[in-house]
Amino acid sequence: MAVNSIQLGQVWRSDADGQDYLVTKVYSEVFTQFAMLRPAGITAPDAPTVRIKVVKTPQGATLPGYAFTQEGSF
Repeated sequence: MAVNSIQLGQVWRSDADGQDYLVTKVYSEVFTQFAMLRPAGITAPDAPTVRIKVVKTPQGATLPGYAFTQEGSF
């Protein structure tokens, strides 16, 4: 599911394991945008992070392998 833009605090669900991830950082490197995600149920200092390349389409922005959801189960 595409959204207008990837923003801090959004919750995305992994297609692989069904776990919810929180967007903690969005940044650009040259012509590519990346989002940093951490598991939503873990406190920030202990959480491993995942770096995902943002894919932009005419419908909006999305994270491959993740589905946008604000109704997380955490």
